[in-house]
Amino acid sequence: MADTALISIPGPVDPVPVPRAPITPRSDGRTDLLGLPKADIRILLLSAGLDEKQAKLRAKQIFHWIYHRGVTEFDAMTDIGKEMRPWLAERFVIGRPNVVEAQHSTDGTRKWLLQTADGHEFEMVFIPDETRGTLCVSSQVGCTLNCTFCHTGTMRLVRNLTPGEIVGQVMLARDALEEWPKGKMDFGDEETASDYRTDGRLLTNIVMMGMGEPLYNFDNVKAALNLVMDGEGLALSRRRITLSTSGVVPMMERCGEEIGVNLAVSLHAVTKEVRDEIVPLNRKYGIEELLAACKAYPSASNARRITFEYVMLKNKNDSDEDARELVRLIKSYDLPAKVNLIPFNPWPGSAYECSTPERIKSFSSIVFDAGISAPVRTPRGRDIDAACGQLKTAAQKKSRAERDREAAEAENAPA
Repeated sequence: MADTALISIPGPVDPVPVPRAPITPRSDGRTDLLGLPKADIRILLLSAGLDEKQAKLRAKQIFHWIYHRGVTEFDAMTDIGKEMRPWLAERFVIGRPNVVEAQHSTDGTRKWLLQTADGHEFEMVFIPDETRGTLCVSSQVGCTLNCTFCHTGTMRLVRNLTPGEIVGQVMLARDALEEWPKGKMDFGDEETASDYRTDGRLLTNIVMMGMGEPLYNFDNVKAALNLVMDGEGLALSRRRITLSTSGVVPMMERCGEEIGVNLAVSLHAVTKEVRDEIVPLNRKYGIEELLAACKAYPSASNARRITFEYVMLKNKNDSDEDARELVRLIKSYDLPAKVNLIPFNPWPGSAYECSTPERIKSFSSIVFDAGISAPVRTPRGRDIDAACGQLKTAAQKKSRAERDREAAEAENAPA
């Protein structure tokens, strides 16, 4: 039953601690609760004037509504008294990234151009398959790594995304896929409990493989993924989450210990000369140092193998000798690993070409024959620049005037 007690605002109280998680900035003065854990929501409610008992109760209720039910309006929180809901709405908001543009590929892939509250744009991609659906999530606006085969690498880094802006991508995808639990909420009433259910989900996996290097935004990525994995919230298993790094060696052990998700490493070459060129971070953390960090990754095991991403570039890293050296490196470090071979996805101005299908097949066969899984990733979303390595915000590819004109033409087009 909903609590109908009037709001009681106490007198002067002792100072309360400030929230630990970064808060997504807003121009209207209200605080965005998206991206905040239950403890920080409680602190904000204390700061706004609720007593400890009410703040703890309301934080638990609000957390559930935000992360388990996906609501964006306090009026929908039916177990919170009607008198309190406007009070909450005056002070807080439950945000989402603003959708600037949504695109659908002919193969079912979906891409969103999103905008932060302070006007910066970034992208996320959803890739549906027969048995699962994977959301590719961004961690930064832009990137600092300058990988020469990657379109995102040609962007300058604008800023890190906050926990709210990271988890907001997952929330937005759930909105678009209509995957929030349906029916009434179970408050211990047997009648309503039978109406509360979670239908089969399309979004089953998350990969931190969008724009940016996740380990250069470690604290915010950790905070966001903790919300995604929280059993009282989005409740996605850490085994269904993969974080991809280009090889920020000092942060890899922390990632395994403090987040514990699957690890993917953008290897892409087996010699110093070639990797220095296509993944410039190799000049700071070389292949041997990177593989040693993979060997020490806390969550790695035969059941949870490290994935090595390997983009296939014609006459650059795709020879049989490269394949044999890749096998040697993996075996010399005794790594529980698999290799994802990624046909290069072209973008305007790129200096590279994709390896031929015959060359990719030969490379894959050599690795497979050595007992290491080496599937070839099927390119998805190429027609909307949503494939691996193609993400670059449409703000830099297309002017706002062009987008407005296209939208107007679409609206005025005959049915």
